Amino acid sequence: MANTKSAKKRVRQTAKRTERNTVVKSRVKTAIRSAKETLTSKGKEAQGKVNDAISMIAKAAKRGTIHKRNASRKISRLMKKASAILSPKKA
Repeated sequence: MANTKSAKKRVRQTAKRTERNTVVKSRVKTAIRSAKETLTSKGKEAQGKVNDAISMIAKAAKRGTIHKRNASRKISRLMKKASAILSPKKA
């Protein structure tokens, strides 16, 4: 356990940040799952959910909760699935 005043403060700060990061990561995962599930409907709602998920991922990366390359990879994979399903296919 921390002995000094500053070390005790760091423990409190770390706990607060860990809690916040856990919440943000959970919301990002939920948004991605929701977007993937609505992609089968092929409507404007699906595009909206994809955009919401991308926005959440980008914000998480900007705040440092997830790494920017991790965010880029998640966005890329989501967009790849979305464009394959939502875009008109050439015959």
